[in-house]
Amino acid sequence: MSVRDGMLAILTLGPAYGSQLHSELTGRTPHRSPVNVGQIYTTIERLGKQGLLVAAGTTDDGLPLHELTAAGRARAQEWMTRPHDAMTLDWTEMMDQVLITASIDQSAVQVLVGRYRRLWAERRDEHPESSSSARLLTDSATRTQAAAAVEWLEEVERRLRDAPLAHPYAEDRPRRGRPSTKRDPDPG
Repeated sequence: MSVRDGMLAILTLGPAYGSQLHSELTGRTPHRSPVNVGQIYTTIERLGKQGLLVAAGTTDDGLPLHELTAAGRARAQEWMTRPHDAMTLDWTEMMDQVLITASIDQSAVQVLVGRYRRLWAERRDEHPESSSSARLLTDSATRTQAAAAVEWLEEVERRLRDAPLAHPYAEDRPRRGRPSTKRDPDPG
């Protein structure tokens, strides 16, 4: 998954702190193993250097908040409406992008799903000619995967019409840090 792009998309919901972004990424991509929390902080630093996000104060308990710049918001909007890589059409990247976008912006995900569906349908309908048995099997696998992708995307469209998935940040604050091992001194 493009952690960078997923984080930018999530930040369109408003300022967030590092472990909150980690929790949101995990919750919005349930098919994935959680991203290493260290990668979140490295990505935040890199996005700041690239001018895509800036510091936005702190939470009531002192956690640093980050928010999108205009360039970061534009990059997030582009990612939420354009297929990740139209040439290779990676299934898992598509799922990441569709699920994250569906959890944020109903209109953007409709555009994204439509664009992915057209690309996968084109791939499904290709009929290259080959005399090699291995090539014929490869082409068959590609068409089968494309047909499955089109079917999944059509299901996504149906489900989103019935029950949109977009939601704000989770109410529960993610746990952070290690619990203190210090004990209060005996008052006696």
